[in-house]
Amino acid sequence: MFSSLKIRNYRLFFTGQVVSNTGTWMQRIAQDWLVLSLTGSSAAVGFTTALQFLPMLLFGLYGGVLVDRLPKRPTLLATQSAMGLTGIALAFLTLSGHVQVWHVYVAAFAVGLATVIDNPARQSFVAEMVGPDQLQNAVSLNSANFQSARLIGPAVAGLLITGVGTGWAFLLNGLSFVAPIAGLLMMRSSEINHVERAPRGKGQLREGLRYVAGRPELIWPIVLVGFIGTFGFNFPVWLSAYADDVFHGGAGAYSLFNTLMAVGSVAGALLAARRGTARLRVLIAAALAFGILEIVAALVPSYWLFALLMVPIGMAGLTVNVTANTAVQMGTDPAMRGRVMALFMMVFMGGTPLGAPVVGWITDAYGPRVGFAAGGVVSALAAATVGLALARVGGLRLSFGWNHGHPKVSFVPRERELATAA
Repeated sequence: MFSSLKIRNYRLFFTGQVVSNTGTWMQRIAQDWLVLSLTGSSAAVGFTTALQFLPMLLFGLYGGVLVDRLPKRPTLLATQSAMGLTGIALAFLTLSGHVQVWHVYVAAFAVGLATVIDNPARQSFVAEMVGPDQLQNAVSLNSANFQSARLIGPAVAGLLITGVGTGWAFLLNGLSFVAPIAGLLMMRSSEINHVERAPRGKGQLREGLRYVAGRPELIWPIVLVGFIGTFGFNFPVWLSAYADDVFHGGAGAYSLFNTLMAVGSVAGALLAARRGTARLRVLIAAALAFGILEIVAALVPSYWLFALLMVPIGMAGLTVNVTANTAVQMGTDPAMRGRVMALFMMVFMGGTPLGAPVVGWITDAYGPRVGFAAGGVVSALAAATVGLALARVGGLRLSFGWNHGHPKVSFVPRERELATAA
């Protein structure tokens, strides 16, 4: 489960990310709560989320082209420093009492700009640190790392918000980037796997898109995470509205919902780390379960039942993310990995500027339950559609039958059905 941590460079990277990811989750919770406190609007929370992911939608593919050309470690030093300075600036504005909602909007957009380069660089750099044999394990542990920080970050943010205010959460996030920067500086260059960088040239963006479009095992997982990322992962909008308007639990309830979701996410990531391969059927099953669980959670009346459902939702959502991420990375040529992972992150995160304002408007207009259920319906339908498309590409057909008096649904090769009919 933890085999990739034997590699020194990856161990330094992993440790630094533990610290900065905790700060990132603290800032996310504080940012959402600050916007809700300043405006009283779920749509404003959705707009803030949209601004943070809008740069990925606008510039994500160009970021991938740059990442394929640039050395990864110096690139990450620059992007991590930029995100740390943004957190410190927002902390200064908040602690001085001069913060306005547009300041939060600008900070969210600035973090999004750094993420355009940082995300594909981090994704690609993992392969250079650990090599292909440990890639599945390292990607899963990265996700477990991020989600483990989600256990600590929201809890600490909730204490800071209720105790001393949101500004301290922003400050600690800014300072947390010292850890990954130190880890990057301490790495041994001789132990990083050399990957030939793409030369500067015309048509590299189109080349990356053609590469993905011609490979069904890449394009369909990317399509699926695009739909789920756009409509199913708008938890800042839904959970803040449930905490404030449905259950009237305040920042403590919001922190609890996020923490319980993180418990499920960590479990999903560790289970993924144990698996040797990333199977597309696991991806489809997890995506379908994710959508159905969101629909069920939207309908339950009980505070504690809703809270407990965050655990399996987190587990299913993280399984979708890790499985799709690993399948795409392992199926991509190293020279194309920056562009392909930029496309992956663009559709997964960049769809949020399109989905978050819509989901926020539905939540404000029709209530959190309708907004949450709508996200689940779209996710489940996307999983079913992509599953049928992949089955068709793989020469499978959906078969209906009976097994000991119970209905049985399964995929079988087309040739088998033709032979049976003959």
